[in-house]
Amino acid sequence: MSLARYFPTACVAMELLAISASTPATAAPVLPDFNAAAFVPGASVNHPYFPLINGRVRVYEGSGEQNGEPFTERFILTDLVNAGPVILGVRTSVQRDQSFENGLLVEDTRDFYAQDTSGNVWYMGEDVTNFVYDDADNLIETNSEGQWRAGVNGALPGFIMPANLDIGFNYYQEFAPADEAVDQATTSARGLSLTVPFGMFDDVLRVLETTELEPDAREFKFYAPGFGLIAAFEGLDESLANPELRVELIAVSQVPEPAALGLFGLGLLGVAAGRCSSRRLGNRQSRQRA
Repeated sequence: MSLARYFPTACVAMELLAISASTPATAAPVLPDFNAAAFVPGASVNHPYFPLINGRVRVYEGSGEQNGEPFTERFILTDLVNAGPVILGVRTSVQRDQSFENGLLVEDTRDFYAQDTSGNVWYMGEDVTNFVYDDADNLIETNSEGQWRAGVNGALPGFIMPANLDIGFNYYQEFAPADEAVDQATTSARGLSLTVPFGMFDDVLRVLETTELEPDAREFKFYAPGFGLIAAFEGLDESLANPELRVELIAVSQVPEPAALGLFGLGLLGVAAGRCSSRRLGNRQSRQRA
C-alpha cells in the first residue's frame, strides 16, 4: 500500500508543485579537481545539508511497483565518523547504507566521504555487497557490482554535496567508468518545504541525480539543514514528475540540538510542530533475481 495516501490533499498538492518545477538548463557536469592538501586530517563532515554525526542512525521507508508487482523498501543509514579507510591520502568517514526490499536485505554498502577546507563533501568510493535471491526468497549469491574506490582502476572522486549550492550547478558525484559508476547531480532548488513522516522541514535543498549509464534514471533527493537526506523521489518521468517511489525519513536516533544547527538550521521547524495533521537511500540497488 502506497504511503502517499496518508498525505492530506493540501500537502500533496504543494509537494507535487515543488517536484514538477523545471530544473534550469545546465552546462556539462564539472569533474572536481581533487587535491589531498585541501583536507585536514580528522576534520568533521559538517556541511549543513550533509552532516555526519557519529553513531547516528536514520531510517527511511517507501513503497512502489516494480515489473508490475508491489514492493516495499526500507533503508537504514548509519554514520561512522573517521572510521573509513585512507583513500588518496585522506582519512574518510563512513555511511553504512542497508537496503531492504519486502523485508529482505538486498544491499549492504559502506560509502566513504571526506570534507575539504572549502566545505565540499567528497565521495571517495564505496564497498558494496549485493544479495541475490531466487523467486522463493532464498539467498543464492552475493556480488560487489557497483563497487569502486578513488585511485583504483582510474576512478576519480566527486562531490556528494558541494559547497557551491547555486541553482543549476551540475557536477560528478563519482567518475569510475571502469567500474560502471558515473553518477552526476544538479542543484535543482532551494528554500523548499517538505513534510515526511518524521516531521515538516523548511529551507530544503533539492538535488536531481542522473547517470550517463542509464539516461532514463532520474531521482530527486531532498536534504534538510542539520539532518541531511530526508526523502528521495525515484523513477521520475521526462518532465521530472510522477515518481515511481517516494522513500522518506521515518526515524532518527540522534536529533541535532537547535543551537548546533547554526544559521542554516534556523529554517527547520522541528520534529512535530507545524506538521500536516495526517501522515509518509542511498543508492538503491533493485532486488536481483536469478
